[in-house]
Amino acid sequence: METLGTPFECLFDETSDSGLSLPAGLQAVYDGDWKIPTGDGRVYVYSNFVLSHDGRISFNEAGHYGGGDVAGGCPHDMWLMALLRSRADAIMVGDNTLYLEPEHVWSHQYIYPAEAERFQALRNAEGRSTYPLQVFLSLNGAINWDGAVFESPDLHVVIATTPEGAAKVEAEKRGAARVDVIVQDQSPVDLASLVGQLHEQYGVKALLLEGGPRAYGSAINDRIVDDEFLTLSPIVVGNDRSNDKDRPGLYEGIAYSPTNAARMIPVSLRRNGNYLFGRYRCSYPDGPG
Repeated sequence: METLGTPFECLFDETSDSGLSLPAGLQAVYDGDWKIPTGDGRVYVYSNFVLSHDGRISFNEAGHYGGGDVAGGCPHDMWLMALLRSRADAIMVGDNTLYLEPEHVWSHQYIYPAEAERFQALRNAEGRSTYPLQVFLSLNGAINWDGAVFESPDLHVVIATTPEGAAKVEAEKRGAARVDVIVQDQSPVDLASLVGQLHEQYGVKALLLEGGPRAYGSAINDRIVDDEFLTLSPIVVGNDRSNDKDRPGLYEGIAYSPTNAARMIPVSLRRNGNYLFGRYRCSYPDGPG
């Protein structure tokens, strides 16, 4: 994979955040800054997804479950994903994502190796470990232990699950990675409580959410997400509910009422070619719909 030939073009940026700035070299590529908060005692939670022109995040077909096909292999989408991962202390996904993408490691090194040294320099400068904490949400502890994340002793995995799921994990876990379990009595997992535990037990200050749509729907429902990074792809995915391959949207498992809906407020927009790269500030209603 080659480095980017052209930078992003900033169409607007209305953020006035304070915090850690990007180095000048990364700002030149991103055409601006992305500051993340520090020292306020809370976890900054942000997400990253790619969305098709018709609002789908996956083709949901064998070998094509991830967002890469929706992005059409866009190098700027992968570069941005690497940037977002490089500033995360932990990356959280649902356990189904681990089943669908067993080869994946949630790190900047995996998604954009051409810039691995530059992004690692950013992690080092901001005091982060070589790899983010790999966090998986699981209702029943059914984990794909053949996943690449379990093969390396350099990786640290946390599985958040119920007491029944924890027993299953402890009985079946294997591999070279360090695996910890966070047990919660509530099902599904209380994500606000989990974020607090990740902060207290592992020092997580910046948490990136990447999927899947039900796990993300739960995160929005629990009102834990601060910022949403969303790549808008020109690709049309379509959907045919006459078969069993329903193609999911960005938020699944939640439904707001017309008068009580969450809002995503656009705060910046960048472009490269036929792709748009938005950042949205999450605004929540008084309660779930």
